[in-house]
Amino acid sequence: MFNPSQADVRRFFCSVRAKMKSESPMEAIEMLASLWIAEHPEYFAELDDVDAAVARNYDAEPGRTNPFLHLSMHLSISEQCSVDSPRGIRQAVELLARKRDLHDAHHEVMECLGTMLWESQRSGRPPDGNAYVAAVQRRATQD
Repeated sequence: MFNPSQADVRRFFCSVRAKMKSESPMEAIEMLASLWIAEHPEYFAELDDVDAAVARNYDAEPGRTNPFLHLSMHLSISEQCSVDSPRGIRQAVELLARKRDLHDAHHEVMECLGTMLWESQRSGRPPDGNAYVAAVQRRATQD
């Protein structure tokens, strides 16, 4: 099982950004990551400095978005949709994306994903995929 460290994740996104700039060939997961990076030009400067990226402590900077967590969530949601796991997430995200654009839909799904993970940690139980999908579905059906 793949279990990257925080530094590995940060190096991955920084290397994808470097490949974007140099127009180097990419693997499939890098291509997907590059699409989400391109949606977030506000992160380019941080992704361009690998050493600073690996060293930065976002927990010590309240209110500051961690670009690596944010991009990782985009990738996670994309992967969940590609394999429809938890079951129903693909349809729920597609329905939400019809009301928004895919990028904005992902940001709403991130809120649901974060809530599911927080509740799992708080309760000591496994993440509830059904509740997560239901939360996304509710957002997709709201006006």
